[in-house]
Amino acid sequence: MQIGETAPDFELPANGGRTVRLSDYRGKQTVVLYFYPADETPGCKIEACAFRDDYEDFKAAGAEVIGVSDDDVKSHESFASNHRLPFVLVSDTDGKLRGQYGVKGNLFGMLKGRVTFVIDKQGVIRNRFVSQIRFKEHVASALALVKQLG
Repeated sequence: MQIGETAPDFELPANGGRTVRLSDYRGKQTVVLYFYPADETPGCKIEACAFRDDYEDFKAAGAEVIGVSDDDVKSHESFASNHRLPFVLVSDTDGKLRGQYGVKGNLFGMLKGRVTFVIDKQGVIRNRFVSQIRFKEHVASALALVKQLG
């Protein structure tokens, strides 16, 4: 998926016993959809905690943050609890959503991709930030755009 394209809808299970659909946010909120390799890995903890630390700023700017990995809901529950994550984590256990969004891994497929999308209220992708190692820049880049979108 590239900037300017309509983000594919999805319906996936999430921590807290929820089912999350992208379409539930359409017309209401900007969505920051971030794909990360795995719960409780060093880089993913840094990224998730950076989103946590700026979560109130995202909310104040009218956005919701949704994390996506192929970990199951039980793993997400533990990860969210261990790090006091206030946002939802969805389980893409079969990798279908990752595939729809074109989030590719590297290192010969051993490491899942880390990509953050900012999706506006109309469901259009406004930014696509890709980096396996600039964990906090995913957050800063998304927050700057969310504030511009208002």
